[in-house]
Amino acid sequence: MDSEQKDRPSGVQWVTVEAEQAGQRIDNFLLARLKGVPRSLIYRILRKGEVRANKGRIKPEYRVQEGDEIRIPPVRVAERDPATPGERTLNDVTRNILYEDKRLLIINKPSGLAVHGGSGVNYGLIEAVRALKPEYNDIELVHRLDRDTSGCIVLAKRRSALRILHELLRENGVDKRYLALVRGDWPGGERIVDAPLYKNVLQSGERMVTVNDAGKPSRSHLLPLVSTELASLLEIKLETGRTHQARVHCAHTGYPIAGDDKYGDEVFNQRLKAYGLKRLFLHAWRLRFILHDDNTVIDIKAPLPNDLLEVLKRLNIDAPH
Repeated sequence: MDSEQKDRPSGVQWVTVEAEQAGQRIDNFLLARLKGVPRSLIYRILRKGEVRANKGRIKPEYRVQEGDEIRIPPVRVAERDPATPGERTLNDVTRNILYEDKRLLIINKPSGLAVHGGSGVNYGLIEAVRALKPEYNDIELVHRLDRDTSGCIVLAKRRSALRILHELLRENGVDKRYLALVRGDWPGGERIVDAPLYKNVLQSGERMVTVNDAGKPSRSHLLPLVSTELASLLEIKLETGRTHQARVHCAHTGYPIAGDDKYGDEVFNQRLKAYGLKRLFLHAWRLRFILHDDNTVIDIKAPLPNDLLEVLKRLNIDAPH
């Protein structure tokens, strides 16, 4: 078919969660079963209570358990050819593969590439990876990065690996380090930011996060690497993985990240443009964890992309190795 689009009604489904699916978030579980259904519709039927687990209402963050009986309501599934990532995107993803084994794929995600399609984005990293090889068809994102953030992102080839990594993330078993360029001369040494984060979704669908006692516990370690009068390079270790955590915690300390058009300083951002900065200076540069089923140590660094290296060079700041 060309661009012609048809709808096919789908009746109520009752699905039993298998062992390999256990630990997956319900929204991802539904996306895998309802091919072609927009993520926005998935959240809508969850909010309305139309999706049930063992006859009870559940939230989008609910993780399915083996043996759960999941009720999936009738939806209208759009039958259309999915947008296919272009050759340039596929080549970009391929050359940014940092690590691969039988269970995992770790990629140095380029800035500007969303992790998945939706909300006006035709495709993202996950769709590009699945388009590379047939054996990647069932690969899943282990965690997420903002669209403008570059760096290490982990994908799981097997459901068992996904469960292990989700458990590690919940238990703070993944050492996640970011590099960020922030406004001004950072005073003193390492600072720990322990500030709860509350996520709002505006009517436009845009996510805004604030420091608020009603939010979820969030903890970051901010370590200065190089400080200058104009800007400082920080290493950020995240103990939790909240939406926009590094960006909001840096802004909360009074040292917003360069190029941040949501939580940053517009005047500072304009100054940095003169040094060649065209995007958010936030890079997920290192991941370290141990897969406890066989004690495999994964310790991966994603080198800073050339555009950020050039900014540091113009600022006379040495990049870490």
